[in-house]
Amino acid sequence: MFSTIELFAGAGGLALGVEKAGFNTLGLIEFDKDAADTLKKNRPNWNVINDDIANISCLDLGDYFELKKGELDLLSGGAPCQAFSYAGKRLGLEDTRGTLFYHYALFLQKLQPKMFLFENVRGLLTHDRGKTYSTMLNIFSKAGYTIDKKILNAWNYGTPQKRERLITVGIRNDLVNKIEFTFPKPHDYKPVLRDVLLDCPESVGLPYGERKRKIFELVPPGGYWRDIDPEIAKEYMKSCWNMEGGRTGILRRLSLEEPSLAVLTSPSQKQTERCHPLEARPFTVRENARCQTFPDEWEFCGNVSSQYKQVGNAVPVNLALDIAKEIHKSLEMADQQLKTEEAT
Repeated sequence: MFSTIELFAGAGGLALGVEKAGFNTLGLIEFDKDAADTLKKNRPNWNVINDDIANISCLDLGDYFELKKGELDLLSGGAPCQAFSYAGKRLGLEDTRGTLFYHYALFLQKLQPKMFLFENVRGLLTHDRGKTYSTMLNIFSKAGYTIDKKILNAWNYGTPQKRERLITVGIRNDLVNKIEFTFPKPHDYKPVLRDVLLDCPESVGLPYGERKRKIFELVPPGGYWRDIDPEIAKEYMKSCWNMEGGRTGILRRLSLEEPSLAVLTSPSQKQTERCHPLEARPFTVRENARCQTFPDEWEFCGNVSSQYKQVGNAVPVNLALDIAKEIHKSLEMADQQLKTEEAT
């Protein structure tokens, strides 16, 4: 079974997809206690390390995880995007010191896994006029990896949600001629909210206040502020009324016949509202989890706000699964090549 270590594991969306693809998880690092508790509760057999990654990345990682350099099959995770002090100047590891990406890069350099998976928001492509991502790619290259990258929309991969992620996959240079990696093909069927909301189990959630609930009752499924009395909309939106393009997400009510918009970390932000199609309320934690394709038995720890945050920050499980399946195929290909070479 191929091995994997995950950094910035969160509540386990990426890790669960990777596990479903057939990987053995050797360790997961997550700083947030509630998210780490979620991982421990659902997978007691996982080695969950609830610590600041800076306290781990400085160690001899081979000894820490009982691995020889180059032995790990997959390093996965997605460091939160932060500005680099000298991005675009030296384009090296030192440019990223003090950021969370720096520690991802240290893991990569020290462990030299056969492949790595680095996921992040689409906006990373243009962050600091593209300099941030260019710095990352340069560091990946200097660490000895050939890169493939693509923006994937989770809706194309069995997820009832429009959510775009920038996926970066690296193959160690000595394996490039033995591995062929391709990104997963979009599914024929793209699920919508009808597929996941009608039989969703009850769970914790935060309601709208009375005034807000009554206003949302005026909005039809699939509609938004333009579909109600403009005076009511204007009074509700206040200063947002004059924001032009920034108004499209306000007073937005979703429809059962469409996917969810990207699940957020808070259920009730005025400029990014996602009202339930059938009831005047935000989605519950479990409804959001279904939009992220977590199985119903996956339990989230912490208070309701923490649970919303964990679900909103996660990688959709089905998207992670499809990507991890392709990585698994690539590693199988490398194994077969090596066995053939040894036999001859």
